Amino acid sequence: MAGTALQLRTVACSAKKCGQRHWSKKLDMCTAEATASLLQVEETFSACLARIDALILKPLLQAEPTDQKGKENLKLFLLLNDRFQALWNLTEENYRILKQKCSTSESFCIQDIYTAWKGDLFLNLYIQYFVTFTNYVVVHGFEHAAKSKSEAWKHHKTVLKQFLTDFTSETSMSMALYTVLHKPIRDHIMQYILLLTKLNEVLKEGSEKDVVTSAIKEYMKLESFVSQVLDEACFTKSLWKSLGYKFTDMLCVPERRLLEDSKNLPISASTNRSDRILLFDDVLVLIQGNSFQSFDLKLVWVDENCRKKSAPGLYGLRIVTPEETFFLSAKDPQMKAVWQWKLNQAVRQALNGKRDFPLWGKTGEGTEPPSCRFFTYVFKLEGKFKSASYEGEWHWGKPHGKGTLKWRDGRNHVGDFKEGLEHGFGICLVPRRSEDRYDCYKCHWYKGKMRGYGICEYGNDTVYKGYFKDDMRQGFGILENCSAEHPFKYTGQWENDKKNGYGVWEDKDRGERYIGTWLDDHKHGQGIVVTQSGVCYQRTFHADKMVGSGILLLEDDYIYEGNFTEDLTFVGKGKLSFANGFILEGTFTNKSGQGLQTHGILNTSNEQLDDRITKAQLGLEDFPVEKRWKGIYDQFLEFIHSGCKEETEESFMGFHIQTSKELRKSQEYLFCQRGTEDVSWKIEEILEEVVQHQGLESLPSYLEKALKSSLHPLGKLLKALTIAFQATYSGIGANKHLLTMAQEEIKYYAKKIWQFYQGLLRLALEQKGQLPEKHVEEDISDQKACSMVLPLILPCFYPELFMLYMLYHEREDDLYCQGIMDLSLFPDIKLLEFLDVQKHLWPLKDLTLTTNQRRSLIKDKCFLSATECLQKLITTVDPREKLVILQKTYKEIESTVSRVVEKDYKLPMDDLLPLLMYVVSRAKIQHLGAEIHLIRDLMDPTNQGGLYDFLLTALESCYEHIQRMRLHQRENCHVTHSS
Repeated sequence: MAGTALQLRTVACSAKKCGQRHWSKKLDMCTAEATASLLQVEETFSACLARIDALILKPLLQAEPTDQKGKENLKLFLLLNDRFQALWNLTEENYRILKQKCSTSESFCIQDIYTAWKGDLFLNLYIQYFVTFTNYVVVHGFEHAAKSKSEAWKHHKTVLKQFLTDFTSETSMSMALYTVLHKPIRDHIMQYILLLTKLNEVLKEGSEKDVVTSAIKEYMKLESFVSQVLDEACFTKSLWKSLGYKFTDMLCVPERRLLEDSKNLPISASTNRSDRILLFDDVLVLIQGNSFQSFDLKLVWVDENCRKKSAPGLYGLRIVTPEETFFLSAKDPQMKAVWQWKLNQAVRQALNGKRDFPLWGKTGEGTEPPSCRFFTYVFKLEGKFKSASYEGEWHWGKPHGKGTLKWRDGRNHVGDFKEGLEHGFGICLVPRRSEDRYDCYKCHWYKGKMRGYGICEYGNDTVYKGYFKDDMRQGFGILENCSAEHPFKYTGQWENDKKNGYGVWEDKDRGERYIGTWLDDHKHGQGIVVTQSGVCYQRTFHADKMVGSGILLLEDDYIYEGNFTEDLTFVGKGKLSFANGFILEGTFTNKSGQGLQTHGILNTSNEQLDDRITKAQLGLEDFPVEKRWKGIYDQFLEFIHSGCKEETEESFMGFHIQTSKELRKSQEYLFCQRGTEDVSWKIEEILEEVVQHQGLESLPSYLEKALKSSLHPLGKLLKALTIAFQATYSGIGANKHLLTMAQEEIKYYAKKIWQFYQGLLRLALEQKGQLPEKHVEEDISDQKACSMVLPLILPCFYPELFMLYMLYHEREDDLYCQGIMDLSLFPDIKLLEFLDVQKHLWPLKDLTLTTNQRRSLIKDKCFLSATECLQKLITTVDPREKLVILQKTYKEIESTVSRVVEKDYKLPMDDLLPLLMYVVSRAKIQHLGAEIHLIRDLMDPTNQGGLYDFLLTALESCYEHIQRMRLHQRENCHVTHSS
């Protein structure tokens, strides 16, 4: 039984192999038959092409046209001949390969049939031929050829009969040529389809069958394509024949095809718009009378949801173009649907830059052209963009997205557009009339006008950095001219493109700075002028001219109150107060050659230094701190009120940017993928973090991080305020008479930053649907601003602020430094004794002796740890940290004393002051008066009355005592010299 089964299996396997061999043999036979048939077809077709070339093309190529039309047609015919030769060469090559295969090989495969395996090559050449052929048809090429060769063709009717079985004496020569040059080639395509279809019927399912099936489909598409392009060509040719010469000359282009005509498929344009509508494959043409309008299809949008009707009972389409919008109306919905479909197909194919294959795709998916496009267009109608060329992105007939506008006069704008207007960031170049230079605006735009932050580099070497509104400088801005001729800088408020409101003007030629109010580009109202020499004065201005009396503060601490000229000469009634307390009051005159003269009274009754005179402060009543830099606050307030939209972030807050390159870079950063920063400050993340860190534990660190970042709104606000502060108080503005102005300004900065933080928090909570806390009392808000924000922002203003403190306390600090110099001459024991420090508190064990050294001569050894601790006072700018250092110094003194007396010892005030004075004298801190007063003025109000306040008062007492010691020495010396 097992043997029988084995025999059966062997027989079955043999039968299977035999069947496979039989099928393979059958397939080879079918492929061989197809190859042989194709070889015969190619041989016949090649011979046909050879006869056409010899008998038709060569005679036509010998034409020598004399008119322009004939020359243009000849160029087209030469191109047609090239396409014909390429097709003939491919046929010959295919024939040669097939013949060689048949003669050298007994087995065949699909790869041997190039028409299937390399179908794309065949398809492309056939498409190119028929496109060129129809171009020649459209321009009446065969009619012209037949006329020019009419005599010759009369003797060659027999030639045409070889190709056309239905050729008669009545057949026109042009129609005969038309038929000869396309019918054999079209018939050959059908032969390809028939051969491949027969082959496909015997192929098994698999990759080879798929290749053949695909090739059949493509050749059938080619047949459909040929039929369509021939029909289109004849349709277009008929149109050119029916239209007048005027229209034909301007509209007729070989490549242009008529797709639809309102005469064939009725549709009408808006009232009195046109008599006839022609849809070509590249333009839409409206003809009215003897004129026409053409619209490039790449910039045509078709809106089917058009509610407006030209008349009752009509169905409309809205046609949108860059400069015009009109309506097409059909009498029934079916006609509207056909026009809509053809328009959309034509627009889509025009945008693709090629026709479909076959020409008309199926309705359904993919037939709608995109609403967003990229194209170049020159505006023609009256308007803002007349004669301008726009290259960029479009949406429904309007520039929308990125683009470039160029005018003939040299203006150009590169940037963002929205709904046909400049909107977003853009760079605009405007040529100057009188010079070969440009004004370059790098700015934010809103509905076609500059708005928000921008940088303008004018052609006269002047640069503006600040805010714009409606194409004019508006809000806070900086105008600077760095040229050698007349360098200046204005930092302040602008209105209607002019300096208006509070601002600072620095004239670098004159070496002076004006701080005050402006009106229409003129100094107007109260103003302070600070000069490089240290002189400053406050005066009322009217259109740049000084009026009325004023206050003049001279560099030797004299004060003059009255009228004076621009060169600071006293005139008229006035009062001159001297630093020593003397007062001269009367009438001042200044005659040429006679110097200053006065007629008045000199009061010498108050002979002493008067701080009211030497430390007079300007601008406090005339420039309320709330009215300074309003333009900066308004922009940030507007940003918060807008909901902190990310697209408006740079527009409102650009002052962290100092150069044009940075501005451009910031735009790329803002609108592209965010970079890899340590801290990401997207607006949504900012609002989220504000809510997360509103607790008192994490809020200080969050605020510190935000204020240090140039990308956070609070950090940008701080940057703008820093610029304004430096413009006022740095350099020439470093004048002791401005200290109180600067001090109250910084405190107000802290208050406003706290308010803006609160605004961000409220917005974040509202967006989360949470209720913000109830309104906090203003006093409490001020305390929080002072305690939490002020220490964080102070480093930005410290250099300028501390310089003002040093200048203000210069006289006291000089006395103090002289006292310190005197005290530094004392050895430690002598100094302790001189300062009345009780002997049992002296740390004598710290006086380590070396060889030949006496204890009484040792210096800088006692209370060394406390001295080193106090010296750290100048290493920080934060008043809180300075107070902590003072407390640590106190602890070090107390620790040293406790070690000396060998028990815990709490220092009473009587003991503390002498010891602290010793430490202060050994620490030798320069400008200690400036340090003390800065701490006192800017310390947290909650520390008043506490330990910190007590220690600061003790330090002040030491400072004043050292001054008095020096002052007494001076007075004693003065008495000695007098006697």
